[in-house]
Amino acid sequence: MRRREFLAGAAGAAVSVGSRSRAAEAAVDEAPFDRAMRWGQLAFVENDPGRYDRDFWLDYFRRTHLDAVTLSAGGVVAFYPTKIPFHHRSAWMAEGTDPFGDLADACRRLGMLVLARVDPHAVYPDAGAAHPEWIAVGEDGKPRRHWANAELWVTCGLGPYNFEHVTEILREIATIYDVQGIFANRWAGSGPCYCESCRRNFKAASGRELPGSRSDDPARRPYLLWRRQRLLELWDVWDAAIRERRPGARFIPNGPPGLESARRAPFLAVDQQARRGLTPPWAFGRSAKQYRAVMGRKPVAGLFSVGVEEPYRWKDSVQAGPEVRIWALDGIANGFRPWFAKFSAVLYDRRWLKTVEDLYAWHHRNERYLRNEAPIARVALVYSEQTRDFYGKDEAEAKVDDHVKGMYQALLEARVPFEMIHDAFLDPDPLDRFKLLVLPNVAALSEDQCRRFIEYVARGGSLLATFETSLYDETGAPRKEFGLSSLFQVAFEGQVERRVQNSYLALNHETHHPLLAGLEDALRIINSVQRVHVRPQAAFPSPVTLIPSYPDLPMEHVFPRVPPTDERQVYLRELGHSRVVYFPGDIDRTFWEVLSGDHARLLGNAVEWATNEERPVAVTGPGLLDVAAWRQKESLTVHLVNLTNPMTMKGPFREFVPVGPLTVKVRLPEGVRPRRVHLLVAGTVPHVEEAAGALTVTVPSVRDHEVVAVDVS
Repeated sequence: MRRREFLAGAAGAAVSVGSRSRAAEAAVDEAPFDRAMRWGQLAFVENDPGRYDRDFWLDYFRRTHLDAVTLSAGGVVAFYPTKIPFHHRSAWMAEGTDPFGDLADACRRLGMLVLARVDPHAVYPDAGAAHPEWIAVGEDGKPRRHWANAELWVTCGLGPYNFEHVTEILREIATIYDVQGIFANRWAGSGPCYCESCRRNFKAASGRELPGSRSDDPARRPYLLWRRQRLLELWDVWDAAIRERRPGARFIPNGPPGLESARRAPFLAVDQQARRGLTPPWAFGRSAKQYRAVMGRKPVAGLFSVGVEEPYRWKDSVQAGPEVRIWALDGIANGFRPWFAKFSAVLYDRRWLKTVEDLYAWHHRNERYLRNEAPIARVALVYSEQTRDFYGKDEAEAKVDDHVKGMYQALLEARVPFEMIHDAFLDPDPLDRFKLLVLPNVAALSEDQCRRFIEYVARGGSLLATFETSLYDETGAPRKEFGLSSLFQVAFEGQVERRVQNSYLALNHETHHPLLAGLEDALRIINSVQRVHVRPQAAFPSPVTLIPSYPDLPMEHVFPRVPPTDERQVYLRELGHSRVVYFPGDIDRTFWEVLSGDHARLLGNAVEWATNEERPVAVTGPGLLDVAAWRQKESLTVHLVNLTNPMTMKGPFREFVPVGPLTVKVRLPEGVRPRRVHLLVAGTVPHVEEAAGALTVTVPSVRDHEVVAVDVS
């Protein structure tokens, strides 16, 4: 169908919403997306048409070797000559022009994939007046004005606006333009909606009224599950509408409705644009691991912004070059394909351009070493969305995420290459690729999930868990006993201390246990600040025991009231080739809060002891490094991301602090022979020694990033 034929009839096109579209059942073809290694996004603002330099951007896209680009098309503002009523055209778009179409066509002629970007989260007053059913409603029953622009109304993401009106917009775009798909920003709604459509649909699905703002509302869990299902239905409707008009094109959401559902996509862009507040520089790499745990070998891009991402929303700002690089590099090292995002096509600050161009040029030169086949890590950190949603609830940051962050930081400081596992995917493959699973307060587990962990240990795997792991079922309801009690061999005594003041861990060096390595001169270290009271059900070694709380004021009274106890604060079991470690305290969360080096050492030692095998990669030398190791078709690579910086935990990197020399020992997989070793960033050949099935490589210095590449046969 030609453009003019479509435009003549598009306004009256019927919208049908089936119970389940064929899109959900069709085979997923990710091949076009798999070819794209480098992405860019140019998000228009309404007054860009007629003001921005189109030729500059096309030249920049060439210089950055883009394989794919995402361009603003419609939603809040249409940047093409839409014929759909209430689809607001840019007031700066002159009659007869097509800013989106012209730029998209030029990019296609350069061989790039094109995604059309839409943002359906708000509408103009005329749309709200004509269609009040499109507008989100607050708990107070009032339509919601936009929080940042009172001229606009916030739309309901789960009702007729998205299911009908936006579906029509996606059909129009897919019919007119040669796009690989449509990428939707802010597509899932802007918080809970209490409009008549949401009330009616939730009541029909659950028999309940919509929950209020209280986290203990009994309708809360059914609402979260219903909302997730409703968004999956919307995904199907939009995907089907796009594929109906342009076979092969797909709907790509900006954020799936739950990490577990990401698996249905042929490709995803993970939108974590930059650091804010106390976000660590490894957070982008963590997102890569989380999404790859679900997506498998499907391509995943990491969407990063060149602007500052603080609550004050300085969208026309530019970050320091080192900050942009370190954020993007940690994502790349952990499996992301880079996707830069620039908001507004008019440049007010050009300082970011060279940073991204240099990064992408390096990525392009070394592309074959970045097409990863599989990680070679043997440790995996388990992530649980159901624990976050149904146990963490409104305190998910402190009760769940801070445990994960603390364990992540401890693994990073120990330079352990590791992956992440989603607790919805606990089949023998992928679990058996790992020797150790780490469960940082994975509190909410079903009986079936507990059984799978128990079977994993029976097959020879090891397990490390902390705090309330398995003390709640999958709904967040408390258990009387640990779901993993047969592994831990401890019984829950019914009490959890939520604030342990001035308590310590006694270190018994007479046990000569490797858990205490590096702590030889310490007889005690600080305790965690929460702990579960447990009773051992078997014999255990006692390298770490409890020194109970005692007064911390007045200073004359600061001394223990009882001698050190024999109550263990870590439970260690050996089961043939398997090992089990259970910390009843929240040592991972406490580590994240206070960053005690003793806790990092204890956790790192516990991981080393539980893994009970030689690491695939071991790195020695100075600095804070994120170590990631990969297998490609004809190579092995080890990424060293240098996070050593005074701005590591707060504030953007302003310069790099090089570290080195470093020694990298790479254990060669069985049957693999090295042909050549070189450094992809320095562009040099390092000193290498080969012995006993391993390569020992000397890396003289790492500024921000280095990759040890081993060509193999």
